[in-house]
Amino acid sequence: MSNQPAEAAIRTELFGSDIEFGYSQTWLAYSLLGLRIVMAWVFLQAGLEKLFEGGLSEPLAWSSVGFLNNAVAEANPLYGVFQFFGGYPAIVDPMVVFGQILIGLALLFGVAVRFAALMGAIQMTFFWTAAWQGGLMAGFPVEHGYFVDSSFVYLLLLFGLGAWGAGRIFGVDAALEQTTVVRNNPWLRYLLG
Repeated sequence: MSNQPAEAAIRTELFGSDIEFGYSQTWLAYSLLGLRIVMAWVFLQAGLEKLFEGGLSEPLAWSSVGFLNNAVAEANPLYGVFQFFGGYPAIVDPMVVFGQILIGLALLFGVAVRFAALMGAIQMTFFWTAAWQGGLMAGFPVEHGYFVDSSFVYLLLLFGLGAWGAGRIFGVDAALEQTTVVRNNPWLRYLLG
């Protein structure tokens, strides 16, 4: 094993332009592992906080109804969609709580990371669009600026984790991809990695 970081290059086309640059494979692996663990913590903590908001005596006391019916701005172009979701807390609440816990665990242990990243990105898309305080003509304002908030940043981080297959770095996905089931069904690799 070398003491020098492994180097590689990316050569691709992006938006009609040829792109080429070098990078450290070693530091990429460290950064992907770090990002995966941080995003696991974000989701796991959010889900567990919601699950135990009422304490151990009253799990699932948390509800999305207050947010969906009162916090989404009327100027939000998707206001009606969130009002609709607010009418179904028996479906929405467990999806949010247990979705966050399962996404967090999947990212933490590197299991089905691409699928977990996709599910997390879908959830972040809902959170991001719920934060809009106006539509396109208003510049999609969010609480502290325009267009970009933490949910949007998380969405992009999850995209990167899935695109790079971060579950292969000290994750269960590396072992799962070597199984006969995955080798005989290569489409499963789109869920792993």
